[in-house]
Amino acid sequence: MRWRGRRESDNVEDRRGQGSGRFSQRGGLRLPIGRGRGRGKPSLMFLIVGGVVLWLMGVSPTEILSIMLGGGGSVATQQSSFPQTEAVPSGKTGGASDDLTRFVKVVLAETEDVWGKIFQQAGQRYPEPRLVLFSDQVRSACGSASSAVGPFYCPGDQKIYIDLGFYRQLKTRFEAPGDFAQAYVIAHEVGHHVQNLTGVLPEFNRKRRAMSKREENKMSIRVELQADCFAGVWAHYTGQKGLLEAGDLEEALNAATQIGDDALQRRAQGYVVPESFNHGTSAQRKKWFAIGYDSGKAGRCDTFSVANP
Repeated sequence: MRWRGRRESDNVEDRRGQGSGRFSQRGGLRLPIGRGRGRGKPSLMFLIVGGVVLWLMGVSPTEILSIMLGGGGSVATQQSSFPQTEAVPSGKTGGASDDLTRFVKVVLAETEDVWGKIFQQAGQRYPEPRLVLFSDQVRSACGSASSAVGPFYCPGDQKIYIDLGFYRQLKTRFEAPGDFAQAYVIAHEVGHHVQNLTGVLPEFNRKRRAMSKREENKMSIRVELQADCFAGVWAHYTGQKGLLEAGDLEEALNAATQIGDDALQRRAQGYVVPESFNHGTSAQRKKWFAIGYDSGKAGRCDTFSVANP
């Protein structure tokens, strides 16, 4: 992607270094119950004691539950659209990481331009999201989260959260290298922001409370596929600007393929459980990104009215 020398977004908060260690600078407590290999499950007594400590520190019961479950944030609001990982090495400042930070700011700026114009054409204003860079752990309006949850969007504060260390795992563990694969991650999360503005996420979060787990998973797939399609719409206009290089589109499509539910389950356990899918298969994610890219029309991203997305 030809990104150097282009406008960088001002809507980026750098909180890296604020969550390292057991106690973060924001007063949060990091309990060592991550999903990394070789880590045992915490004892019940440890969880109880840890919960009491958090309560005495003034942390709400909702956030305590979030932390106890591994930092996944509020189940009802947080959109974690990418695979959970092991705790990743933090994206620190300096050298290549500074270059990556500039890249992220440029990509976010490009999404601002594209969606700002689309909303303007519809006679509406586009409230731009903010993107938070963090390391180790972070607190959002959706609760506390560790870097192991992967990039996510929080509707409560309209912010995207990412530990840049995720990009290393995207390349090595999930076999999705390339800068446009990295751009796809941001564009997808921005897609969730668009869904929040248009009422899709609020409606989903309202309805899911009365859904069975199976029904919720099916609806979640449609939400995620629409965000993939919106990412494709962004890529369409990025291509029209002449910013795409040879192989860029293939990088994004490969990333969509590698993080499909079936691909992730097959890699992790050797078999798939379709009933547990909640993001979409590799074929579905690739298909809807391509629909957005080929059409360049957000209206073509209606994943809710088709029988089989």
